[in-house]
Amino acid sequence: MNYEIPTNTQEIVALKEKQVDEELVATAIAGVIQVFRSQGRSLEQLIAEVLADDGLLEPASRCWLSSLVTQAWDWDYL
Repeated sequence: MNYEIPTNTQEIVALKEKQVDEELVATAIAGVIQVFRSQGRSLEQLIAEVLADDGLLEPASRCWLSSLVTQAWDWDYL
């Protein structure tokens, strides 16, 4: 199943109605990166939000996600 990359926060929130799989997670990450870029926000700001202690992810998972987001930020197609 192919998902369109979200272009705004409403489209990202709407993804929670879908069944979670690897492709959906990748789509959500790409959407968040696009939204941050369109708002003129930096990778450092995004990483700060990913690493924030919000109770949804354990610290090791937040670090892993931070690394993944950093790699995705540099992909040419985003």
